[in-house]
Amino acid sequence: MRKHTPIRSIAIIGPGRIGQAMGRLLMQSRVPIAFIAARKLAAARRAVGFIGEGVPSSLADPRLLSASVLLITTSDSAIGEVAFELAKLGKGRDAWRNKVVLHTCGSLPSDVLRPLKLRGAAIGSLHPFQTVPSPQAGVRNLRGCFWALEGDRPALLVARDWVKRLGGVAFSIRPREKALYHLSAFIVCPTVVTLMAQAASLLKQAGVPAGISRPMLRQFVGETAKNFADMGPRRALTGPAVRGDWATIRRHLAALKRSAPGFVPVYQSLLKAMLALAAKGQKQVKRQNAKGKR
Repeated sequence: MRKHTPIRSIAIIGPGRIGQAMGRLLMQSRVPIAFIAARKLAAARRAVGFIGEGVPSSLADPRLLSASVLLITTSDSAIGEVAFELAKLGKGRDAWRNKVVLHTCGSLPSDVLRPLKLRGAAIGSLHPFQTVPSPQAGVRNLRGCFWALEGDRPALLVARDWVKRLGGVAFSIRPREKALYHLSAFIVCPTVVTLMAQAASLLKQAGVPAGISRPMLRQFVGETAKNFADMGPRRALTGPAVRGDWATIRRHLAALKRSAPGFVPVYQSLLKAMLALAAKGQKQVKRQNAKGKR
C-alpha cells in the first residue's frame, strides 16, 4: 500500500483544460473536490459536470476558505490577479493559516502567489511536462507523467502526494529558472507540432494523402523520440546534415524556395543547429577514442 499525506479537500480555481483534467483524476484518486470556482458560474457548472464532483462557485465566494488546498489553474497571465482577489477573502490573521495554494503555471514561480503567503498560506507550484490540448486528453496523459515542483514545504508535501496518486514522477525546479524549464517544453511540443504540420503540407504537395501522412508522421516522430531517449541526441541524429550530403541539402532548399519560401529561414536555422550538434558529437567520439588508446 502506498502511503499518502492526509487527504485534504480542494478548491479548483479557474477550471480550464488542466484544471478539469486534474480535478477528475484527483477525484478518481479519492481526493475530495469541494469547490470549482470561475469568474462565470456557467463555466464552473460545466467543469463540475466534467469532473463529477464539487460545488460551482465564484472567485469571491467566502466558502472557498473551507477548502484546505486551493489549486489555481487559470491562464498564466491571470494568476497574479486571481491571487490578489483571493487574498481579500477571510478576516483576521488566521484566515489563511494552514492553507496550501498551488498553481500549475510552468513559467512562473510560486512567488506570484505572494499576496496569499502574506495572509499566512503556504504556496507552491506543480507543472506537468505534458501536453493537455483538452480535458479529455489530460485525463489520459497526466497519469504517469513528469511534474516540476517548487515552493514552501507544506505545499510540496501536498504536490508530491498528488503526483504519487497519479503514478507520476516529481522533480524539483529552481524558481528563478522556470522560464528556461518552460522554454524546453515549448521547443519540443508546439514547435514539433508546427514542424509536423509543415511536413504534412509538403507531403500533400508531393501527392501523399492526409490519411497516410498524419499516421506516417506520428510513427516517424515517435520512433525518433524513442531513439533520442534510448541512444542520446548524437546517435539519434540522422539525415543529410550528419552525413555531409550537401547535394541533398541544396535540393531541399531549391524545393522549399518553390513550394514554401517562407520556411527557408527556418530550415537554415535548423540546419545550423543540426551541424552544431553533429560536430559536438564528433568531438565526444574523438575524446572517447583517445581515452581508449591510453
